[in-house]
Amino acid sequence: MFPNIRAEMARSNLLISSMAKKLKLNERTLGNKLSGKTEFTWSEVNRIRTLFFPTCSLEYLFEQIHNKSA
Repeated sequence: MFPNIRAEMARSNLLISSMAKKLKLNERTLGNKLSGKTEFTWSEVNRIRTLFFPTCSLEYLFEQIHNKSA
């Protein structure tokens, strides 16, 4: 899970649908990547930062929070 990307999306009123369109990805595919079900490619990581969040560091944007099962 990438909570910082989600937070920046909320601050920018950016929807998965509009991001997916610019990234040329299916909405479900992007949703799976944002939830951590599948991995981002390096080019996707760079394009997300460049296109949507140029003032944020990659380390901040792609910091992961892992769900812990008890």
